[in-house]
Amino acid sequence: MREIFEKALKNKKNSADYIEIRAEKKEATTIHFQGEKLEKINCSQQAGGNVRALVKGGWGFVSFNQFDDLEEKVREAIEVASLIGKEESKLAIISPVVEIINRELDKDFRQISLREKKKLMENYNNIIMKSNPLIQSSNVIYTDRFSTIYFANSEGSYIEQEKPFLSARFTAIAREGDNVQLASESVGTTKGFVIMEKISTKAQRAAFRAVNLLKAQPVEGGEYTVILDQTLGGVFIHEAFGHLSEADFLYEDERMSGLMKLGKKFGSPKLNVVDDGSVPDLLGSAKYDDEGVRTKKNYLIKEGILTGRLHSRETAAKMGEEPTGNARALNYRFKPIVRMTNTYIENGDTPLKDLLSGIKKGIYAKDCYGGMTTFETFTFSAGEGFMIRDGEITDPVKDVVLSGNLFTTLLNIEGVGNDLKMIESGGGCGKAAQNPLPVSWGSPHLRLKKVVVGGR
Repeated sequence: MREIFEKALKNKKNSADYIEIRAEKKEATTIHFQGEKLEKINCSQQAGGNVRALVKGGWGFVSFNQFDDLEEKVREAIEVASLIGKEESKLAIISPVVEIINRELDKDFRQISLREKKKLMENYNNIIMKSNPLIQSSNVIYTDRFSTIYFANSEGSYIEQEKPFLSARFTAIAREGDNVQLASESVGTTKGFVIMEKISTKAQRAAFRAVNLLKAQPVEGGEYTVILDQTLGGVFIHEAFGHLSEADFLYEDERMSGLMKLGKKFGSPKLNVVDDGSVPDLLGSAKYDDEGVRTKKNYLIKEGILTGRLHSRETAAKMGEEPTGNARALNYRFKPIVRMTNTYIENGDTPLKDLLSGIKKGIYAKDCYGGMTTFETFTFSAGEGFMIRDGEITDPVKDVVLSGNLFTTLLNIEGVGNDLKMIESGGGCGKAAQNPLPVSWGSPHLRLKKVVVGGR
């Protein structure tokens, strides 16, 4: 592949300020059970790529499925860019890289038959369906894929990266009269098939939670001190804060650029927020991003102060900062844009029992059922909720919806736990029609004061 790419780039280097070619070869499996019915099962193989060219600040993008006549695709991308470009091209400078990154799997899922995978997922589906008479239906969705990404640019970089991905999601639907509740458990991994053989407890827990929610009373709306578990804390920092740290959004919005001004206080000295695509084996990890930039640990908030943001090479140049390794594309049909990788709040030093201490009446919010953000405002629905009474987690409640202003809420974090957990749900992140992009998020338990909780 390297020779094909370099030949296509060789004669066109002087026709554009920058050119890159990215290609992907992928094989994938999907299995979906709904209730007792096998809804979908398939295997597929795909291959394709794209060319991006930069001319006078304008980008040309051409995708393809056939690798012959690649020089013509480069020419087309340059021509498109030439029609758009009207100003100076800006890209942060990086050193050329030549590297091939292979992945070792604990158990190669490509060597496991479709029949075996189907039988395993059917077993998990039966666990849900037969767990309790109140379980009405289920959804079990399994996905695996193995991608090899090829990248070359006019600056002399050539990178090959293998990217495995597996996920399973179990949803249980319980019903008692008109009361219908559902609960989900999921897992994602890049390590191989071994974990998929050991998740019967997740199927059991999805069913247990759904049935348990039938007994929960609606929460009484009001303002509470709230404890977020690691999942909801991670979703909060990813959705409500992480997207605001993506520089392609920031430099185009004057008001948000002012709100997200580096050096501004965002919380107590206990609060540290990181995005790190270099952590081995996490869902959002890769040695290089989709522009050939080495991934690294990026502090977004350090000791309560806003210290960084996430960049592509273009946004870094335009804002006079360093690239961070956060240019990512869902697949070869899309151009790289600024995306999170593995975003989390670092550990504090407070055990959960001490976070609970002193709360006369509060909410313990776990997992995440859904949510939305609009600039700095957010709304999240907890997957599970429990009342906190006199420092103890007590009776279950449902319909726990948390809402507020991001900047106020960050300042209202009054306790950071010491039990950081990285969440690999396999669900992924969405932005600009590129969904679901694999990411991880995480947090220790968090204690927040003055949180508005919607309810009865």
